[in-house]
Amino acid sequence: MKKSNLVLLLLASGLFLLPFINDSRTMLILMTQIFIFAVFAMSYDVLLGFTGIVSFGHAMFFGIGAYGLALCMKHFDATYFSFFLAVMITLSLTAIVSYFVGILTLRLHSHFFAMLTLAVAGLFLVAAEKWRSLTLGRDGFTFRVPDLFKDRLSFYILSLVLMIVVYLFLRRFTESPFGKVLQAIRENEKRVESLGYRVIHYKVIANVVAGMTAGLAGMFYAMSLRFVNTTVFSTEVTLDALLMTIIGGVGTLFGAVIGAGLIEFARHGLMDLAKVHWIFERWIILFGIVYILVVMFFPAGIVGTAKIWWQKRTRKQPVKTESEAASDTEKNIS
Repeated sequence: MKKSNLVLLLLASGLFLLPFINDSRTMLILMTQIFIFAVFAMSYDVLLGFTGIVSFGHAMFFGIGAYGLALCMKHFDATYFSFFLAVMITLSLTAIVSYFVGILTLRLHSHFFAMLTLAVAGLFLVAAEKWRSLTLGRDGFTFRVPDLFKDRLSFYILSLVLMIVVYLFLRRFTESPFGKVLQAIRENEKRVESLGYRVIHYKVIANVVAGMTAGLAGMFYAMSLRFVNTTVFSTEVTLDALLMTIIGGVGTLFGAVIGAGLIEFARHGLMDLAKVHWIFERWIILFGIVYILVVMFFPAGIVGTAKIWWQKRTRKQPVKTESEAASDTEKNIS
């Protein structure tokens, strides 16, 4: 087993045991939010880190996931069959929207694409706020879920399983031949196109995978609150995913998990410090300072910088000559 896989296995085991060691309700809720936003950040990393696509409208898929499940469960009975049906409907809707958004926008490049995705996401936000007969606007609405998702411990474990499964799936997806083509598009799109690849098809599929993954995160976010309103479509949600990806390390997937944990812990920690001193009431300024320091000292993100450091360290190790290796072998035999 690789050392990296062993470390991930130990981390996953520790997270599974955490609620049995520390049964704090606040800790369970915070960790559950971290798992959910880690899934959302990983979906954004598929676009930014592996395809080179900068999107300012990724929150639309997160919001569609949240509202799709919430609306279905509001009108369905709180049974497991209804929940499964709601998940299938929401995932299908997210896939359809991400496909058509990809077809319409991914022919553009650079900041043109980013601005268009921002406009499309703004359209969804305005529609959710104005269609009050369906969404109740900013007031939002509550909905029912099966009993399993009401228990904090059960929901914590389900969210952790979701994060692990999504990470393994996306890692396999990005390491596959399809993922290698996406990385080639990120490095030099024109050269990939000159080799005969239909670049737009690869980009659209990546957008669909990222959109459906973001929709899953949105569904779990709505279930964690059992409430939804139009804030799930806001630009701040996309910026959170962007910051999590950059701080953790673009193009690493695991960096998105680290970034989600750091940002959520920093946010809650700074908000709690507001009770200690009035200066922490402006926690967003301190949060910005923390972000600037991380970018200064970890330009490739925390995981990316750690990988670079490890590669330099392994390259500096001296290589033994044949005579030295033979003498070491003789010593071991003796």
